Amino acid sequence: MEPIETMEIKDNTFARQFETMVREGLLSVEYSFQEKKIFLTKINTPEGYDNQAVIDSLLKNIMEIVSEKKFRIMPISPKIALFIKKNPKYKELLPPGIRI
Repeated sequence: MEPIETMEIKDNTFARQFETMVREGLLSVEYSFQEKKIFLTKINTPEGYDNQAVIDSLLKNIMEIVSEKKFRIMPISPKIALFIKKNPKYKELLPPGIRI
């Protein structure tokens, strides 16, 4: 298993995605930005990649980045919405009135 705590995340604003490299290739979360809200739209994994612990670590790091910037999260991807449901401490990043 890869060391999760050493994950380096790049905010690729040109491609509108958060990225990290794993042994199998590029792991990314696509986003769009609108009025202090980040819409997390899709998780892209290398073919056959299924290390959920690393994917969850990437999402946790993204939540911290968003929190530091004082933005709100709009989880468009069902997998990201499920992650927030399983990690209720990130529900505070949702805009008022949005329930998961």
